[in-house]
Amino acid sequence: MKMSRGYFSGKSVLITGASSGIGEELARQLARDGATLTLMARRRTVLQTLADDIASSGAPAPLVVDGDVTRDGDMERAVAETAQRWGKLDVVIANAGFGVVGTFRDLSIEDYRRQFETNVFGVLRTIYAALTEIEKTRGNVVIIGSVAGWVSTPGTSPYAMSKFALRALADAITPELRAVDVKLTLISPGFVVSNIRRVDNQGAFQADAPDVIPAWLVVDTAKAVRQILKAVSKGKREAIITGHGKILVALQRFAPWAIRAATRKPMTRRHKAITDAPR
Repeated sequence: MKMSRGYFSGKSVLITGASSGIGEELARQLARDGATLTLMARRRTVLQTLADDIASSGAPAPLVVDGDVTRDGDMERAVAETAQRWGKLDVVIANAGFGVVGTFRDLSIEDYRRQFETNVFGVLRTIYAALTEIEKTRGNVVIIGSVAGWVSTPGTSPYAMSKFALRALADAITPELRAVDVKLTLISPGFVVSNIRRVDNQGAFQADAPDVIPAWLVVDTAKAVRQILKAVSKGKREAIITGHGKILVALQRFAPWAIRAATRKPMTRRHKAITDAPR
């Protein structure tokens, strides 16, 4: 963590999807590292509770902006409020996202469109809105992708497609941004403790839905975020987060037949768990 601590001190950081999971933990660790924060998500009350908790620890009170990355104008408003409050924007973290799952026959064009609207176009809105301010500070753009952007499995086609698209975007624009002294880091986590697997195909959180991923395979959020911040501070182009994530990517690159053999059946248990959960 030493690498990131000095790097973020005094920097202004905007995080989308900051109300839970990786976004929430990013906010907590960045506040401890001395960053000034803008927290954006749809649930303002949850964000305000987080902001109050951070402020009670002695850190500067984060700016809270309720907004939706799928709505035109919300990101521009968040960036404008950030620049007004903190005087600059050094780092933008495009973290907001969710997963649509199900077999191809059970899904519709609208399901794929909904997935891309948040996970792809939401990221594009975030980068376009922030880029002018980021260029002024020669700062960082961070995209939270997924190992699913390397490994696509049955039953997860909308989510995997969206994360493959983010990897393509990052590969294409990283050299372009480098030309104006802006660093882009694509973060590709494996399974991390978060609420993403309790969000249904409509993007609604289902608190009673169980996490279908075995606990032994899920990495602690704090540990994952330490790795994320270290990668950003070092200016890495991409960081695969979690040991199992690195293994899956290596298998996909050098032994894709092993991935295909292990994933012949659609991975739809999460969808069923969420669908059957009490409302």
